[in-house]
Amino acid sequence: MPHSQTSAPRVGLLGGRLARGASPWLLPTVATAAISLTRARRSGRWAAVAVPTTALAAGMLWFFRDPEREIAHGRVISPADGVVQSIMPWKDGRTRVAIFMSPLNVHVNRAPLAGTVTSVEHIPGGFVPAFNKESENNERVVWHFDTELGDIEMVQIAGAVARRIVPYLPAGTKVEQGERIGLIRFGSRVDIYLPEGVEVAVEVGQATTAGVTRIDRD
Repeated sequence: MPHSQTSAPRVGLLGGRLARGASPWLLPTVATAAISLTRARRSGRWAAVAVPTTALAAGMLWFFRDPEREIAHGRVISPADGVVQSIMPWKDGRTRVAIFMSPLNVHVNRAPLAGTVTSVEHIPGGFVPAFNKESENNERVVWHFDTELGDIEMVQIAGAVARRIVPYLPAGTKVEQGERIGLIRFGSRVDIYLPEGVEVAVEVGQATTAGVTRIDRD
C-alpha cells in the first residue's frame, strides 16, 4: 500500500478523509470552535464568538479534505487540482505545464507517473501570489522521478498565504501513479515538466483533477 496513504488521517467532523499535515492548522481551529460552542449555551458573548470560529473550522475542514480518487489511465496524469495557468516550451526541449490551485481546490498533490523518487529538494523563498510571474522565486519543493519516460521534474510552489509545503515521501521511495506525495497549505501552484517529444493534451484555462486528468497525448 502506498506510503502516504497509510499515514493520512481518516477522521473529521464531516466524516471524510483529511490531508496528512493538516493538524497544526486544523486542531487549534476545531478546538476553539468546540469550546466556544460549549460556552455559548451560557453566555451571549461566547455565542458571538462561536459563529465565526465555527465557520472558520468548517472552512478548514473543507480546505484540508482529501477525497479518494479513481486513478485514470495514461502516461502522465495531473499532479494537482486546479486550472492550467500556462504551457511553456523550455530551452532544454521540455514543456512546462503550470497548474494554479486556488484555496477552493483540494491541495493534496499526487504522483504524475509511477517510478522512483530520486530527489526532493526544499528551496526557501518568498510568498507572492502563485498566479504572479514573481512566484518563480517563492518557497518551493522540487521533485524528480525516475520513470518510464526518464527523469520527470515536478515543482510545488507556495502561494501568498501558504507558509509550508509538506512532502510525504523521501528520496528513494517507489511510487504508484496517482499516489499522494505531498500537501501545499493554502493557495499555490504545481508545475510539471514534460520530456521532449511528449505532446501536451491540456490547454490554458482548463480545469484539472489530480490523479484523473491526463496531461499528455498519445
